Amino acid sequence: MKVSLSWLQAYVPLVEPVDQLAEKLTMAGLEVDTIEDRFSYLQTVKVARVEMVRPHPDADKLKCCSLATGGNQVDVVCGAPNVAEGQYVPLAIPGTVLPDGREITAATIRGVASAGMICSQAELELGSDHSGIWVLPEDLPLGVSVAEALKLGDHVLDIDLTPNRPDCLSLIGVAREIAAFSNQPLSLPEVSTADDGQAIAAKTAVAIEAPDLCPRYAARLIEDVSVGPSPEWLQDRLRSVGQRPINNIVDITNFVMLEMGQPLHAFDFDNLAGQRIVVRRANPGEVFITLDNKERRLDEDMLMICDAEKPVAIGGVMGGLNSEVEPATRQVLLESACFNPVSIRKTAKQLGLQTEASHRFERGVDPDGTLVALNRAAQLIAELGGGRLVAGTIDAHPGARPAKAITLSVAATNRLLGTQLDQPTISRLLSSIGIETQAVDTANDRITISPPSFRVDLTQPEDLMEEVARTWGYNAIPTRMPHIAAGSTRFVNPLRPTKIRLRGLMTGQGFTETVNYSFISAGAGDALLLAADDPRRRTVKILNPLSEDQGVMRTTLIPGLLETMERNLAQQMKNLKCFELGKVFTDRGPDEQPHEAEMLAGLWTGVRRETGWYGEPSACDFFDIKGTVESLLEALQIEDVAYRAPAPGEAPYLREDAAAAIVKHDQPLGLLGELAPEVAAGFNLKQRVFVFELALARLQALIPERIEARPIPRFPSIARDITLIVPHALAADAVCRHIRSSGETLVEDVRIFDVFMGAPIPADKKSLSIRVTYRSAESTLEDEAVNTIHQRLSEQLLEAFNAQLPT
Repeated sequence: MKVSLSWLQAYVPLVEPVDQLAEKLTMAGLEVDTIEDRFSYLQTVKVARVEMVRPHPDADKLKCCSLATGGNQVDVVCGAPNVAEGQYVPLAIPGTVLPDGREITAATIRGVASAGMICSQAELELGSDHSGIWVLPEDLPLGVSVAEALKLGDHVLDIDLTPNRPDCLSLIGVAREIAAFSNQPLSLPEVSTADDGQAIAAKTAVAIEAPDLCPRYAARLIEDVSVGPSPEWLQDRLRSVGQRPINNIVDITNFVMLEMGQPLHAFDFDNLAGQRIVVRRANPGEVFITLDNKERRLDEDMLMICDAEKPVAIGGVMGGLNSEVEPATRQVLLESACFNPVSIRKTAKQLGLQTEASHRFERGVDPDGTLVALNRAAQLIAELGGGRLVAGTIDAHPGARPAKAITLSVAATNRLLGTQLDQPTISRLLSSIGIETQAVDTANDRITISPPSFRVDLTQPEDLMEEVARTWGYNAIPTRMPHIAAGSTRFVNPLRPTKIRLRGLMTGQGFTETVNYSFISAGAGDALLLAADDPRRRTVKILNPLSEDQGVMRTTLIPGLLETMERNLAQQMKNLKCFELGKVFTDRGPDEQPHEAEMLAGLWTGVRRETGWYGEPSACDFFDIKGTVESLLEALQIEDVAYRAPAPGEAPYLREDAAAAIVKHDQPLGLLGELAPEVAAGFNLKQRVFVFELALARLQALIPERIEARPIPRFPSIARDITLIVPHALAADAVCRHIRSSGETLVEDVRIFDVFMGAPIPADKKSLSIRVTYRSAESTLEDEAVNTIHQRLSEQLLEAFNAQLPT
């Protein structure tokens, strides 16, 4: 919400500097994002005097001008018909960016150098005259900026409002907040609602056929209007907050919307068939062309404003081409309504049509403010458009609801806020923002309040307590540390030390931590090719998701990492190593809380190491991501971990021939592997990517509480190699585990150092080369003894795995 101070001063005196005002608004809950001077672009527009004007040598309609700027002479080519010697004019020097986005640069125009531009009022948005250059008063100092010379300055605050404060989507709403904390009077515009008779009833009517979507619809009729440019003061008001003036009728509706927060719409009354309004649901598949000249396909949950024959507007979102105000319009039907916020939000989202009107309606407008805003706009149209108000107002109000009183306990308020405020103080604080006390129960120290209609967010006592805290001042609430008894215990997450340790281990391996939303798309299960009965399909649905892509709680960290990779690839960051530590959530039915589990996931894509002078880059592969996991587990002192082929359906998002389940003693710890190409394509990933995911709680249970040290070996080791021809489907790790579990006490280490497939090895076989290290802690081993043990192991392997020795 943009608010200009020059406009704001019409409703409340501003007695504080702009930076202090912004800070107080922020502390009151209206966070000011930026402060801008709307005339800052005039700093490079200088006051200059035209010293000489001569014809352009190669263009009849151009003139060559020499201008003095208080010490410098500037030559400019100008096409304005009214330029003359001796005039004081605004000169935009190179580097100036005009309000329409044009940047002034030095140029050569038809062979003559031009070092700037003499501007008109319209080009500087300081008036509507664009017929020629702007001639300034001759008493202005040369060389100073036009902003300084004319004393132009107007700060604009950009306020980031929370969705529960639709009352502040208006100048008056913001002014009300300023009046409260600065103790200044609030001045509201005078709006007359007096009418003699109901002549409008004979000319038009309103029928609401969907009262659940439109609880109130009011209208007024103005005849004999003259559509044209708005007066300068109105155009300036709109420009000050970034709005583009269109014509006096449309500008007035926008002005009142920004002033009071009530969206309005003006119809060309002569274009309404039957000259009446029908508010109904759209027909399924109905097509409508909006003011932006785009065709919209509607459904039955959308609200339409219609005449006797056809739709003329999408209720609360945008009007239609078939009833817009045009230069020839002479009769205007003015609409002021209150619509169902949920309906407007769904309609705007489904149509992809976010407007100033829908932004306000979907948050809730003042149901009692429709008539005030209607009469304010109608009077302005009659005044500025030369029209005549038809007596009377149509006010269809089938959804009227009485205001609900809220009882506020003074003791409960102080207990929640940590304050010691009495009842008169609380009543005074609430009254300062328009919330009046209706009754006082002194015996029970309670007050009864009927929230004002413009505060649609106040529905319970806690809402009022928040208002008390805001108006009292958050900084005025004393800070107290909680009292903790000496013998009390404090809960410590047992996984916290492990998470800290894992962060260090992952960053030590060159990975960068990412933090993603806990919400993912409901289609993530499909994207990962999960089976219908996969536990990772049991997602927790979000009742009010921020977007369709954040509709459910995540059951795996993998989608978040893949989306992070997609964003990096879009920025040409093709080498990425990242990880995330976070919770996943599994639904356990409506009667139980979701199961929460801490997980660690990592992703590696691109090259193994950055390109350098010392070698050519090489792409990362399955063994890099596996090595990352092995290094983690080794650092955590978790031993005897096996890597086996995943069970059917366990890792459908990984390539079948490049995937592994991580297990210890048949207990699953996680998964790792290369993302399947079809899954990568679904996430718009066009290069190979490797991922892993580990369950932290299971890792935590396997970390030894103490580490036993062993003395450094005194005697040398002896290594022996063996090469076996084994079935192609045999997991190499199974051979290593067999050797480790053989009971041979002298076996110290077992490693695979080569795997070969291809001729002359049969197609269903592979060659596996293993190195076994032997060592004794008591003596130096003799070759004969080692050979005997190695021969015995070799024979066991040949028999256990139906293996053969190479020939």
